[in-house]
Amino acid sequence: MESIITIIQTRRGSSRLPDKVLMPLQGKPLFVRQAERVKAARLCGRVIVATTTDAGDDPIGEVCRKEGLDCFRGDAQDLLDRHYQAALLYPARAVIKIPSDCPLIDPAVIDTVISFYLDHPGEYDFVSNLHPATWPDGNDVEIMTFSALGRAWREANRPLEREHTTPYFWERPDEFRIGNVVMEGGVDYSMSHRFTIDYAEDYAFIRAVYDELYPSNPFFGVADILALLERRPDIYAINSGYAGVNWYRHHLDELKTVSAEQTKQL
Repeated sequence: MESIITIIQTRRGSSRLPDKVLMPLQGKPLFVRQAERVKAARLCGRVIVATTTDAGDDPIGEVCRKEGLDCFRGDAQDLLDRHYQAALLYPARAVIKIPSDCPLIDPAVIDTVISFYLDHPGEYDFVSNLHPATWPDGNDVEIMTFSALGRAWREANRPLEREHTTPYFWERPDEFRIGNVVMEGGVDYSMSHRFTIDYAEDYAFIRAVYDELYPSNPFFGVADILALLERRPDIYAINSGYAGVNWYRHHLDELKTVSAEQTKQL
């Protein structure tokens, strides 16, 4: 198996929900609970929390030290640079990007995407479960070769490419060998189920899911959440108004491979 690292880019600053990564879930900060879930994946390799050098993110570094999490600090605005520099510090042949707004991410989904990449050695530069997405929003997994990441770091010059780390790959299907992994059974929950956090309603939803499922099974998965929402439509309703809302909506005029049907305007 190739050497692998997984990078969770984490910061306190958020225009819509400040300090969301430090909000408590079952007694620990949200980003710590997410890191626990990522580390539960069998194939994730070494997990690094990549935060910024801003003084405001010192508490993230302190929590990482307390929790025994590897922490890298880099550029606050250029997330592609932060990702690349973290990968230089913790060398690996394959690098995974998981955003810090996915505290319900399923370890089994992470392993499914990595397994696809590993089962096709040398065939792909970039593999994700996002183009197109089918899992509930908040199960984002993107894996790239270190050499491809280095090329993106050297050549990407559009602001959205530097800020969002990976558009340089999936916007160039003629230049990179790109793979995508979808949910089994031909289902698509990407626009109907929201497991990510960007608004106060998202936090209320995620906290409710944790309170229901965590005590009996800390590493509950997508199927467990979907079953819970069938039993408890009141929990589904908490943030359902934001289902389908994502950052793509701000860049539809810049993105060639994302359509208006893949995002929702507020």
